[in-house]
Amino acid sequence: MQTPITYFFNDDGAVPNHPRWPMLVYKAALDLTGSRDPEAAIERLFDAHDWGHGRWRNGVYPFAHYHSMIHEVLGIARGTAKVRFGGERGEVLDLALGDVAVLPAGTGHQRLAASSDLVVIGGYPPTGTYNLCRGDRPADRQAALKTIAHVPKPASDPVSGRDGPLLALWTSA
Repeated sequence: MQTPITYFFNDDGAVPNHPRWPMLVYKAALDLTGSRDPEAAIERLFDAHDWGHGRWRNGVYPFAHYHSMIHEVLGIARGTAKVRFGGERGEVLDLALGDVAVLPAGTGHQRLAASSDLVVIGGYPPTGTYNLCRGDRPADRQAALKTIAHVPKPASDPVSGRDGPLLALWTSA
């Protein structure tokens, strides 16, 4: 079982981030080299672990945003992207084919650059409600501070399933 890289982000005054749980990044979670349909391969993985709800194919918005009532998973099916996670004082990561990022509710993300062929597969666990909050709207942050910590922990890890690292890394403490 692959161990993800963990990133903890503090509230930066614009993007709240999650108060307890780290963002997880699985580098090369899937070997998609030579795959004729990498999008479908990522979708099957997310579906198998109950993270395919509200699934989409697209990219990452070029503005700082987050979801305050649901967790999100992002899988890179094609191309590359430079994404800032955690707001202005967060981390800029280079994501490539087969990488998967798991964002607890409140985690800011913003595309800074991308290859022209970028395709991201996104999805959500069955618990929570999709919403879009922007880092440049203070009212979004105020409302989000009341909901983020109450979004329930999912029943499985989107990459490794019910025995995956997310369940131990996202603790109640």
